[in-house]
Amino acid sequence: MKIAVAGLGTVGAGTVKLLRQNADLLAQRCGRRLELMAVSARDRARDRGVDLKDLSWYDDPVRMVAEADADVVVELIGGSDGVAKTLIEAAFARGRHVVTANKALLAVHGTALARAAEAAGVALAFEAAVAGGIPIIKALREGLAGNRVNRVYGILNGTSNYILTNMRESGREFAEVLAEAQERGYAEADSDLDVDGIDAAHKLAILTSVAFGCEVMFDDVYVEGIRHVSPLDIEYAEELGYRIKLLGSTRLTEHGVEQRVHPCMVSLEAPIAHVEGVLNAVAAAGDFAGDTFYEGRGAGAGPTASAVVADLVDIARGRQIRTFAVPATELKKIPAAPMERHWGAYYIRLMVVDRPGVIADVAATLRDDQISMASMLQRGRAPNEDEAVSVVLVTHECEEAAMMHALAGIKRLDTVLEPPRMIRIEPL
Repeated sequence: MKIAVAGLGTVGAGTVKLLRQNADLLAQRCGRRLELMAVSARDRARDRGVDLKDLSWYDDPVRMVAEADADVVVELIGGSDGVAKTLIEAAFARGRHVVTANKALLAVHGTALARAAEAAGVALAFEAAVAGGIPIIKALREGLAGNRVNRVYGILNGTSNYILTNMRESGREFAEVLAEAQERGYAEADSDLDVDGIDAAHKLAILTSVAFGCEVMFDDVYVEGIRHVSPLDIEYAEELGYRIKLLGSTRLTEHGVEQRVHPCMVSLEAPIAHVEGVLNAVAAAGDFAGDTFYEGRGAGAGPTASAVVADLVDIARGRQIRTFAVPATELKKIPAAPMERHWGAYYIRLMVVDRPGVIADVAATLRDDQISMASMLQRGRAPNEDEAVSVVLVTHECEEAAMMHALAGIKRLDTVLEPPRMIRIEPL
């Protein structure tokens, strides 16, 4: 089977290395050899740590698709539009299978691309687009094929997980830990997609479609990043028996599909609370299989290349799985559940004036929105009256709309000196 690779960054070079290094093993497992024949990248002079001399080189990846006699095109360029989308569409037009790691492209155009692949009679495979070396797409699409999946959640971004882990272990602020992560190469120079939750939202939208057989609905994902999480919140979470994680969560509710990416407090008894550093983890619940849990490296040359080649092996074996588990023409339109209808418990941290009656005013505001407190923490007293002290409240479950209204009311109190900090508590 002849393969052309577009994009020779970290993942592209890793894919070339894997195909070369494990060529005999792959041939044995596929029943035929996987032959890398052409590559495309911008800089020919760059040392990528792999030998490319015997391969056809194209500066233009779209021209490579047109001219190279490849059975499969591997797209590792990235980006939700532009050349990546153009070359995939060109591959379909020529009857060529496509393997991609491009989560942004699939999140934005996944439904249309799946229909185009199906119309052309070719595969669109993307195991590498979500959670790197964790075979979560195969798990949902094949391993749990006999189940109605009702919920999927997980740590979908290793950079954010590394930052939160380091903040907890060192007690340092977000900005300081982010800068160090960038210096060490654990975070990109432009890390907004990671720390603001967009990368995780791309992946969650894909998981939603595979899990529920619906159209990809990236625009309906509620997204909130980790910039506002402080060491104080992390310390209070531990004291309360929780750990803060940036989670992506999708589930079917009576109001539609709820897709959320935001920091969560998860119980220290939950397995996902102990997934640390750059690791990813995904959990899925099926009606017959019950709860399943997958953990591993979500990025990097080796894990992501492993996922790319797993898709190539499927195609070489003649296994062509539906892109999102069901025929693309049958992907359902499911309404998005409004975030305002989310139901759950909340952690609230306030900086208030340390004087009698303050907590009574806060409790009255919560009461007016039918929200009850489960517990409260206050460490010591301020040295002088009218100085600030931190107070943490944990609420019983309530509707998100009521919580947002109550927080707005608390913010208006003269005795509350900073905007309230709120983190949702996730029952797992």
